[in-house]
Amino acid sequence: MKRLNIAIDGPAGAGKSTVAKLTAQKLGYTYIDTGAMYRAVAWQALKKGVEHDNRAIAELACNLDLKLTNIDNKTNVTVAGHDITEAIRTPEVSRLVPKVAQVGELREVMLKLQQDMAKPGGVVMDGRDIGTRVLPHADIKVFLTASIAERARRRWQELTAKGYSISLAELEAEIACRDKEDCEREIAPLVAAPDAINIDTTNLSIDATVASILELHREKQASV
Repeated sequence: MKRLNIAIDGPAGAGKSTVAKLTAQKLGYTYIDTGAMYRAVAWQALKKGVEHDNRAIAELACNLDLKLTNIDNKTNVTVAGHDITEAIRTPEVSRLVPKVAQVGELREVMLKLQQDMAKPGGVVMDGRDIGTRVLPHADIKVFLTASIAERARRRWQELTAKGYSISLAELEAEIACRDKEDCEREIAPLVAAPDAINIDTTNLSIDATVASILELHREKQASV
């Protein structure tokens, strides 16, 4: 049976990573978190103190010893052998990611890496331009969304569980700003591919969302 490639796009907090990871697990596919790749560059830029220098950010990406590994159903992110899985999820990194993602040279480096990862097939990849640019010929394209209020609530739960103190109002404002930056950026803006299936997860459980994608996969498998 053909191993399909599944592209999952959507704004921050729509549940892309969780849904993509579980979908890959159910299918025995490889999960690729492209957001973690950009976060790794943002983390390195902060560490090196070059977060305001686009040229330096691009150079970081070209020389970054970045690895994504799936261990016990969890994606571990390492740079030069150093585990930064948790470090890339801090509010400071989250705030820098939109700026980093607009660096054209960086996106070109990431594009090639991500396309090479998907060549064998059997990949579930999530991000913001997967169905439109990275994998325009993906077998299945899904665009996940949810209300800003719901996405902020999810992010607040995640951060407070890790000990961060931040208000819901602040998170709603950050997410609205992130949406604007992602949708209006000149290079690879966030937009649903014309042939993507839109799924609103505002009132949908993770399991129900995954089930919807698995059904799409069954239908596609039956047609190829």
